[in-house]
Formats: sequence, C-alpha cells, structure tokens
Amino acid sequence: MQRELIRAVLERQVLRGTVRVAGWVRTRRDSKAGVSFVALNDGSCFQNLQVVAPDNLDNYASEVRRLHPGCSIVVTGELTPSPGRGQDREVRASQVRVLGWADPEVYPLGKQRVSFERLREIAHLRPRTNTFGAVTRVRNCLARSAHRFFQERAFYYIHTPIITGSDCEGAGALFRVTTLGPEGANPGEHGADLYRGDFFGRQTFLTVSGQLEAEAYACALGRVYTFGPTFRAEDSNTRRHLAEFWMIEPEVAFADLNENADLACDFLRFLCNAVLEECSDDLAFFEERIAPGVMDRLQSVATSDFTRMTYTEAVDLLARDGHRFEFSPKYGCDLQSEHERYLTETACNGPVVLTDYPREIKPFYMRVNEDDRTVAAMDVLLPGVGEIIGGSQREERLEMLLVRMRETGVDPDDYQWYVDLRRFGTVPHAGFGLGFERMIQFATGMANIRDVIPFPRTPRNAEF
Repeated sequence: MQRELIRAVLERQVLRGTVRVAGWVRTRRDSKAGVSFVALNDGSCFQNLQVVAPDNLDNYASEVRRLHPGCSIVVTGELTPSPGRGQDREVRASQVRVLGWADPEVYPLGKQRVSFERLREIAHLRPRTNTFGAVTRVRNCLARSAHRFFQERAFYYIHTPIITGSDCEGAGALFRVTTLGPEGANPGEHGADLYRGDFFGRQTFLTVSGQLEAEAYACALGRVYTFGPTFRAEDSNTRRHLAEFWMIEPEVAFADLNENADLACDFLRFLCNAVLEECSDDLAFFEERIAPGVMDRLQSVATSDFTRMTYTEAVDLLARDGHRFEFSPKYGCDLQSEHERYLTETACNGPVVLTDYPREIKPFYMRVNEDDRTVAAMDVLLPGVGEIIGGSQREERLEMLLVRMRETGVDPDDYQWYVDLRRFGTVPHAGFGLGFERMIQFATGMANIRDVIPFPRTPRNAEF
C-alpha cells in the first residue's frame, strides 16, 4: 500500500495537498456537529496526526463512529492548517478504511493507565504505548549512532560467535548449549566424556562476551567492534539484570589503558549528542512523564570532562566522606551500585572513570601493572545508572598471561588459540564493553532494564 509516514506529513513545509496515511487509533472523540476527531499514530514519530472525519463519509455511522483505541485504519484526505490548539495541521478525511478492529472490552490499552509491570505481561502490545514507542526510537538512534561512531573512525564491524566454548568473564553463569537429552544437563561423574556424543563434541555455551574473539581480529585488522546479544544465567530479578542483553565491544591494537579510556569517553559523548539532536520529541516526553532532568543529564555528559581516579582513590574517598552505605566500601571488593552512584551524583557530580583495580578481583586477560598488585582495568560510571562500561588493557605478555590464567583457575590448554595471539606477533591492545540497555536507561530515565529491551529475558520469563 502506498502511504506517507506521519512523521513526513508533520514535517511538510506546505500545509496543503492530498495525503494517504495509515496507523493505529489512539483516541476518537465526536462533536455535536457530526464530526469525529481521530488521533492516529503509525510509530514513525512521537506525535499523533489528527484526522477529521465528517459525517458524510459513506462508512461514518457504520464504522468511523465505532473506532476505538487499537483499531488500524487507512486515511485519505486533504492536509490543511488546523484551528485547534497544540497542532498546526490536520487531515480532512475523504475516505477512512478500517483494516483491523480492536474490541474495547478486551483490548488492554484503552483509556485506563496501565502499569509498567502489567505491560511486561503484554510485551507484544506495549510498543503501541507512548512510552515504549519512544524507548524504541531512542534505542534505534543509539544503535545507528554506535555504528556511525566506529565506522567514522575506521573500525571494522565483526560478528563474533553466539555459541562458544569459553567463559570470558570466568563467572560460571552460562547457558549450556547441547543436543543431548536431559542427562546432558549435568555432566556429573561422566565429566568431559559425556560431551563426545554432543553436536560439537565438547561443552558449549551461549556467549557472555565477544571480547576474546574480537581480540583475534584486532590483532590482525587493528580496530574492530562487535555489537550483539550476550547471555548470563544469573538467577537475579533486580532492575539492573537481564539474562539476554546487548553489548557493544570495541578492540584496538597498539593502544593502552589511557587511549582506551579516551575512546570510551568520546563514545559516550557522541551517543548523548546524537540522542539530543535526533530524538527531541521523545526526550521531551521522558523529561515530562518519566524522569525530570534526563535532558540536562544527557547534555552534561555530552559536554563533560570525565573525572578520572584510581580504584584505590575511589575507595579512600568513599571511606573518608562519612556517608553511611549499606555496604561499607573496602579495598579488594567490587564497588556496589550505591558506591558508584555516590561517586557520580555526589562526590564528582558527573561521569567518572575508575582505573587500576586489584588483580584478584579481575579476570585473567587484564594487564598486570608495574606495581604487581593492580591491573590496567577501567570502569566508566554515569549518574543514575552507575557502571555502563567495563574494559581494560589486555595482557599481551605471554608469560604473565599464563601466570594469570593459573592464578584464576583457567586452564591454558582450553584457550590455546587465545594464548597463540601472544606467541605470534603480540602487541599492546585494549578494549571495552558497553551495556547497551544501560545506555538506553541513561538516555530515557527508565528505571527498570526490562523496559528498554523489546522482549525481556529474566528468570522464569520467556513467554514471548
């Protein structure tokens, strides 16, 4: 069907001419003069287009007067200036054709307000709401902008495996992939022998990160990045965790930790600027209805010099400031969300880059610093969400990598190909991972991470 997007109609400079639009009815009200006013939305923008349907339409009494939220229609008519407040144009319909009805008695998105919790139960319909339409457009903007950022800087986009035999993070919270029967769910006393009859002949999992494979390509092509789904089998029902989420992971050869941090800060500034420039209507909605101050927060990061401090300095600051935390900050422990937010929202009043973490709390692939106590790791923290980026300079020295593998309980034989990168033309290199959904949370002010991904995967929830 030939139609014009509502966004294009609303952007027209000349408010005249015949248009044909299609979409879903948001509201319909009838005047005493025998005219119906229909608010129509097709998802192309936040704003609705008002359709004025006069009672001389052939199907006015039989269909137009029966339209309710959720019905889909095609409208042909004349674009004209509107005398109504809050709008400068409307479509005077010459034809309204109903494509699909929505029974108001059972359609869950009628006039009554629906909670976010209830919307998660009807995730197939929630994109039709103002909130989730806006989230989707911001998500699209951020995805497009992420690709633009790296493509403009001579990065190659690569696709790393979703099925993998390695646990990059060493956390052990992985989803197993197998073609075996129920007995394959727990190796038990059979150990590795059980998997000889499996599809891949060994244990395999859904990936927790594409980093290790991206390192192989960075050590050949210089600059690469991945953008894809990752999986964690953590039995967690917090507002910050998903079992399936998306990560953006660049890897850069011939780069150290400082260059890595510079790239991360530039990336975040770029994303914030893009959303501010391209999603103004959606951001205005979030500002008014969801998170007052979200636009100022984006603007602040877009123009900010990120505060940089070491992990040790951060722990000292948290300990001496006298603030009462639920979990006392201690050297050698991961910072909690409350610590991260205090650093960004109170102590530094802006984004923070933390570096040089104790080696015992970080994975084997992070480069050991000269003090032999810390590694060249970094976390980037943003106000409102805490950690949004984690990265490091990678350990490029063969002997030290082997030491760290054994130190963290990783068998080098299981990562022979990764060790080979240090044997054959090793170079300093670095990279990071950005949690894409957390970036969307920051940009929209949405409090729960389940509300910024189309179909959330959480413990005991995979209905859609």
